[in-house]
This record gives sequence, C-alpha cells and structure tokens, in this order.
Amino acid sequence: PSSLYLQGREAKEAVQEARRRVAKLIGAMPKRMVFTAGGSEANNLALKGAAFARESDGRHIVTTTVEHPAVLNTCRFLESRGFTVTYLPVDGEGRVSAADLKTALSVETTLVSVMMANNEVGTLQPIREMAEVVRGHGAWFHTDAVQAVGKIPLDVERLGVDLLTLSGHKFHGPKGVGALFVRKGVDLEPLIHGGGQETGLRAGTENVPAIVGLGVAAELAVEAVEVREGISILRDQLEAGIRSLVPSARLNGPRAGRLPNTLNLTLPDLRGESLVFALDQKGIALSSGSACKSGDPDPSHALLAMGLSREDAHCAIRLSLSSQTTEEDIQSTLTALQEVLVEMESTVRFLPCK
Repeated sequence: PSSLYLQGREAKEAVQEARRRVAKLIGAMPKRMVFTAGGSEANNLALKGAAFARESDGRHIVTTTVEHPAVLNTCRFLESRGFTVTYLPVDGEGRVSAADLKTALSVETTLVSVMMANNEVGTLQPIREMAEVVRGHGAWFHTDAVQAVGKIPLDVERLGVDLLTLSGHKFHGPKGVGALFVRKGVDLEPLIHGGGQETGLRAGTENVPAIVGLGVAAELAVEAVEVREGISILRDQLEAGIRSLVPSARLNGPRAGRLPNTLNLTLPDLRGESLVFALDQKGIALSSGSACKSGDPDPSHALLAMGLSREDAHCAIRLSLSSQTTEEDIQSTLTALQEVLVEMESTVRFLPCK
C-alpha cells in the first residue's frame, strides 16, 4: 500500500476504504483508526503507548480486576517497570463503581482502562460516566471494547473515550486483525518502530487482505447491531430452556445492562469443562468458567472477582450467540444438553478437573 505503482495505489485505496468502514462502525473519523494485528496488540499499544508517552506527567494507572488478560498482563508488565496500578473491584454483577474510580484517581494518574463489556458475563460498564470523570482529572481514558463492537451501538464521541480497542474476529472478521481508535491530541509511544505506516504508530507493511476483511465485517456489523433485540430474545429462550433442564441454574452477571448475545450460568454440581467436552461431541461449541492446565484448575478471574466461589466458577458455562443464531440452533443446543444430562445420570457423574 505504500508503493506508487498501480497495484500499490489499489492496495492503499482498499486499506483506506476499510478504515472508513471500521470508523463508521464506532462513530469515529477514519484518520483516527490505527490497524493492528488484533485486540491484544491494540490494548498493548494503548496502555504501553500512553504510559510511556506520559511518564513525565505521572506513573499511576487505574484499571479493574475483571479486565481481559491483554490488559491485566500489560499492567503487570508496567508495574515491573516502576508504574503503580490500582485494580478497581466489581460488585456481584461485575460492574465497576464510578465513585470508586473517582476515589482512585491521584495527581499521578495518567491513564484509566476499563473494559466496555465483560467477556465472561457480558456486563456493560458505565463508560460514558467514567470517561467524563477521567477527562475532568486530565488523564486519558481507554476502553477495551473488543466484546462490545458489533454487538451494541457505539459512538466514541458520545462516549468521550480517548482510546478504544476492537478486534475483527469478534464480529465475524478475520483472525489476526484489529484496530485502535486514537483521539486527536493523544500522542502515543509506538510499540513497533520502523516505517511511517499507520501514522507512525504501527510500523510494517499492512496486512491488506485481513484489513479489507475487517472492513467488510464492520460494514456487515452495522446491520447486525440493528437486530440485537432479536438476539437477546433467543438468548433468554436459551436460558429458560436450560433452567427447565437444570432448575438450580444461576445467572452470572446482571439481568439487564449486559450484551445481548452473552449467557453465563452456573450449573451446580456440573463441571463446566466436562459439559464443554460432552456437548462438543454433539456439535455444540461453548466455553466454561475454568480450564484444566497441567492438572491445575484455573477458575475465571472475572467470576472470582464477582464473588463466586471456586466451585461455582468451575461449574459455570458461557454460551455466545450472534446475528446468525436461529431458533433451530437454540433448540438443538437444548436437545443436546438434555441428552448429555441423561447420559450423565446413566453412566458416571462428571468429575472435578484434576
């Protein structure tokens, strides 16, 4: 895309058209979008880029206990480099208090990072309110919106955020491509130095096919956002069906104020990872609130931060829907779960991960 000959100009125009489409999805100006290799890189660029760029102003960062590892581990890296990080707690529904944020701010605070929607339970945070508090303090506000983009309407101007992260594969785009919105006047230190691509913030020849795919996905996502009410109806039908099969099921996260496509339930006495394996055999893909790694159970940090016990976290499952989900998909999932429960009772109880 940096070449002057015909193919280069065509590639550049394809990248710029994708930039316009992605920007439109979040209400931004195209020139404020920086393409990256995904959400993790975009989060790293936002946090490290802001921290190092404003190091002379202060070395204090505020985030939450339920952030994605791409944010939490970046914050831990910055702590190892002498920065101080405050991790805000959440309530039982996974929500952060704007009052707690205000209390945490100090004269040293230069950056606040709060995810827009939790990737485990779908809780939506009061981003606009928080961004206003942070803006009044003189710090920059970043939100990891990877889970929210393409699911709910977003407008960076209305939200007032300085930095916003998105990732293509979360709204049916290619894997390995994402973007970072950078508000005018927010000057970041780049992670990758080299040529002047992406306004100097991300050196290296652009991944044209992936970026074009991201642009197409962004254009389609505008339509998907418009049918979010239908997605939430299917999600609630799925929950009701699961409760009819497992009456003791408990919802994790808020009943209202969450993503339309996310359902997280604790099914007492049913190990989440065991259900994942059993349902996978029947063509149903879902995730659990824990993972077995080298024999060491690792419950979801977000569920634990919300006050769930380790046992309840292990018995949690997350089911995600999309604009392409149908009523037939819901029914087939419930049928598969019923079969698994019958098989469980007639053979052997699920065992803990060990």
